Amino acid sequence: MNDLIKANAGLLVAGVATFMMMGAGSSLYGPALPAFGRELGLTAAEAGWLVSTHWIGCAAGVAAMYRLGAMITPRMAVGLMALGALLLALGLGVAGTFLGALLFGAGYGCSTVVINPRILRAFGSSGTAMLSLLNATFGIGAILAPLAFVWVGSDPALAFAGVAVFAGLIILGSGAADKAGAATTAQSTGPFRPRFGLLCFAVFGIGLEACLIGLGPTALIAAGEAEDVAAQLLSGFFVAFLSARVLLVFAAHLFAPFTLYLGAMAGAAVMAVLAALVSPGVFFVGMGLSAGLFFPSFYVVATKAMGDDSRVAPTIIAAGLLGGIVSPILLGLVMDQLGKTGFFWIMAAVAGATALAAAIVSRRLPELRR
Repeated sequence: MNDLIKANAGLLVAGVATFMMMGAGSSLYGPALPAFGRELGLTAAEAGWLVSTHWIGCAAGVAAMYRLGAMITPRMAVGLMALGALLLALGLGVAGTFLGALLFGAGYGCSTVVINPRILRAFGSSGTAMLSLLNATFGIGAILAPLAFVWVGSDPALAFAGVAVFAGLIILGSGAADKAGAATTAQSTGPFRPRFGLLCFAVFGIGLEACLIGLGPTALIAAGEAEDVAAQLLSGFFVAFLSARVLLVFAAHLFAPFTLYLGAMAGAAVMAVLAALVSPGVFFVGMGLSAGLFFPSFYVVATKAMGDDSRVAPTIIAAGLLGGIVSPILLGLVMDQLGKTGFFWIMAAVAGATALAAAIVSRRLPELRR
């Protein structure tokens, strides 16, 4: 294991820094939406489209990777995020802001597809644990960014400017990762076996995650929390999110990945009900434990089921992005009419139904329990 880490140190360091930056940038949308709405003259529903625009950009980036994956390097993907963050910081009106979210999302999508499979392959039998560690670092940036947002006076321009600077530093220091990762990109040891029914679980998992991250602070404000408190609660959500992924590094071998996914969905449903009935703030934070498990657990399941073809990673991520795009759009349309706790009841219903479907599928497909 130590030899693998030494051999792939450049790829790992660049991946960790990139995922931290991705977590920072994506977590800023939630607390920044009210400020963007005021500055751009948008309603809460209209401002919510900024989250969906980010995910539309992600889908475009994943589509580009499906066709041009061998040509796109980690530094090129980070460059797109740097440009997007800069546009979000410059405050160039509605068009410029939405273009920034689109470009940041495109780089986010490319980075996810470039880095995840490289790490999984590069570390061999330890790939699942290292993938969990990599995705855990996403939570570090996501924890710190909302706190920094409050520290800079809830100013989206300063916050996204910081993300752009961080991205620039990654570009300067990640040249070795481009070369180290290139060798693993071309490897393919199995056929491409699409499992479209299974991919529906990616749609709902990432859809829930996108709504919690992007619209959760707005829901907390509707429930009576101040904007700065909602931002701090989002940081708490990501502390729980990070904790779940760190634990997964050490416990991933103890449970079947699909069992982890099922348990995470069931846990999210319970936490959402408690958020609606008891305390929105406390149990919103608790939902971070479940959200942290959605992607890494399902990614491993789908990779095993669909093979090692270079098209597998973009296909899995594209399915998740479908949920990430559509869910905030649909929920954003009714956010103004949901009252104090309606958001959490919707989260409970979707998570509960998904957990039930996962339990049924798991009983019918024994291989998912391994």
